[in-house]
Amino acid sequence: MNTEIITAVALGIGLAASAGFRVFIPMLVASVAAHFNIIPLNESFAWLGSVPAMLSFGVATVVEILAYYIPFVDNLLDTVTTPLAVGAGTLLMISVLPVEGELMKWIMGFIVGGGAAATIQSGSVLSRFTSSKFTAGTANPVVSTGENVAAVGSSVSALFIPIIVAIIFILIAIVIFFKLFEWRKNKKKQNAG
Repeated sequence: MNTEIITAVALGIGLAASAGFRVFIPMLVASVAAHFNIIPLNESFAWLGSVPAMLSFGVATVVEILAYYIPFVDNLLDTVTTPLAVGAGTLLMISVLPVEGELMKWIMGFIVGGGAAATIQSGSVLSRFTSSKFTAGTANPVVSTGENVAAVGSSVSALFIPIIVAIIFILIAIVIFFKLFEWRKNKKKQNAG
């Protein structure tokens, strides 16, 4: 496997997983990076680097960030943004993936990109749920700030150190998977007992 494909997959994973924290921050970062030729895009995704796309993602980013600071609206947003995160993760992965064949590109984009976004989004939803449960939502702005910082930091880092960011996200995904598995197992025990 050549280094171009490895780097592109790592970049795609980094951007896609960042969409699990916030849907529009990585889309905005990718749009700006594409506009200034920092990242190469597939031909069919050239629109991502356009000025209208940057403006649209910029406005959507501001609205999304502000909405997450409204108590309990943030919990409602988690239900809406979960499928959006999967879609954004898929698009971000596909946009940088140099693979021949549209079907293969979409399958890989959905499984890897959408899966990375869904996994990180699951951890994010679980942390907000836990915060809401134990602090009646008063700590949710702290959680939101952490997610905003993580989304910006991981999106920008993915542009410059994609392989390291991808490895970090893979490790985080493994931890989240086991935590969710443990949580589900405990929930079943509580329901049975």
